This record gives sequence, C-alpha cells and structure tokens, in this order.
Amino acid sequence: MENKAHALAAGAFVLLVSAMLVVLAVWLTRQAGEVRSYEIATREPVTGLQSQASVRFRGMKVGKVAALGFDPQTPGQVLMRIEVDASVPVTRSTYASLGYQGLTGISFVQLDDSGESHEPPAPGPAQLARIPMRPGLMDQWSRQGERLLGQLEETTRRVNQLLAPENQQALRRSLDTLSQAATTVPPTMRQAGESFQAMREAAASVSASAAQVRKAADDYARLALRLQQPGGALDQLQQGAGALAASGQAVQQNSLPRLNQTLDETGRTARQLGRAAATLDENPQALIYGPPLARPGPGEPGFVTPRGAR
Repeated sequence: MENKAHALAAGAFVLLVSAMLVVLAVWLTRQAGEVRSYEIATREPVTGLQSQASVRFRGMKVGKVAALGFDPQTPGQVLMRIEVDASVPVTRSTYASLGYQGLTGISFVQLDDSGESHEPPAPGPAQLARIPMRPGLMDQWSRQGERLLGQLEETTRRVNQLLAPENQQALRRSLDTLSQAATTVPPTMRQAGESFQAMREAAASVSASAAQVRKAADDYARLALRLQQPGGALDQLQQGAGALAASGQAVQQNSLPRLNQTLDETGRTARQLGRAAATLDENPQALIYGPPLARPGPGEPGFVTPRGAR
C-alpha cells in the first residue's frame, strides 16, 4: 500500500508540474492587447525562420510569426503570416527583412519604415494587408560575396593568362628593355645636369642684361625728364629755331631786295667792262684818242651809199 501511495503522489506531482509548465508557456506566448495580422510574401530564402519567431519593429519586439508556408497560387513563393501589436504604425512604406540573432542562426522578422507614406498597406489575395520583403543584411553580404568571388575568379583567370609562357617571354623582353634603358639613364641625367647649369648661367646673364636695360631705361627717363623741363634743351632749341626763323624773315624782307639791286648793277658794270675790253682789243688807240665816231646812217649828214648797193 505504501508503494502505491508513493507512486500516486509522484504521479500527481508530475501532472501538477506539467500543468504549471503549460500555463507558463501559454502565459509567456500570449499577446498583450489587440493584435493585427499581416502577410509577407517573398521569393528570398528564409533560412533559420520558424513559426513563433519574433517580429521586431526597429529593434523592439512587437509580435510573432503565426504561420509559415508556401503560396499555393504562386509556386516558389514563401508566405508567412505575422501577428503584430495594433499600436505599431504599419504603413505602405513599411517593409520586412530577415534578422539573425548572433551566431546561433535563429532568424526573426525585422520591420522598418522609410517614412514615405502614412496610409495603411493594401490587402492581398487573402484579404490580409501585405508587407513587402527586402533582402536582409546577410542576404546582401551573400550576394556581395558571390560578386566578389566572381571578380576573384576573373582576376585569377587574367593572372593565369598573364603568366602564360608567351606572356612570360614578352614580360622578360620588356624587363630586358627596361634594364637597357636604365643603363642609359645616368649619362642622360648628367647631360640634363649640364643643360640645367647652362640654362642657369644663361638666366644669370639674362638677369644682368635685364639690369643693364633697366638702368639704361632709367637714364633715358631722366634724360627725357631733363629735356622736357622748362628752360631745358627742348625749350632752348625751340627758342633758337624761332630766332632763326625771325632772322630769315628779316633777311628776306630787308637784305634780299638790296642784294638783288646790287647784283643787277654789278651785271651792268660787268657788261660795260666787257664792251670796253672788246673795243680796246679791236682798237687800242681808242685808249688815247677815245672811241671812234660812229658812221652816219641813212639820212644823216655825211652818209655815203656803199658801191655794191647800187
């Protein structure tokens, strides 16, 4: 009897503990307040997501995943029904993505809103408001990793092509050419140094010439200033030119007529002297007896008609 009593007590204790655990589980999984159901459709993989998984809105837990399955109307599309607290502001600009809890791989639904709309989401085929789903951070990393692997594969292929035997020979020839070119660099550098030195000397001479030109320009400027000063060379030259012009005008007005008259008289005297010289040359006696008398002309007393004229 005592064994049966102990077994009955143990069984009652187990049943009581089981009932308490069920009540605790129901209490922990219950939704406080009014909830609203939404539908999420996606073709993205939902790895690690299970029913009763958490639904968070900007990091805060606001609901759970009520059901998870495939869309019977669209093959390959995953449908999940979530229950969210009615106070959560779900709009048409709200979107869902998958989040992961640490390194465990357990997923949850992350809701976020871009703030572009304030209207409630449109209902889907099941008369439930449908929320679009975007790739999560892990999905983006996975796609980026695939692109990086593709780029790495392409880079490896190009490196293999670069290291092909014919390319290796071309690379070796290029290295030899570079080595030969490198041997000609020092003489070229020396020539360049000499050219730079000559250019420096030429620049120094040009600087000296420029200084001399600048000095000459300064002297010319001072000379021009002196010439242009009142009473300077230009004023004296203008005064001399004026005096010369006045002298020329006075000579033209006074001396030239007298000079012309003197020249005329001198000319007449010279002609007379010429005739006297010619007369003395023909008749030297005229110097003693005077000039001979002129023969009378026709009609004058003593005119004789020449014989040959009759």
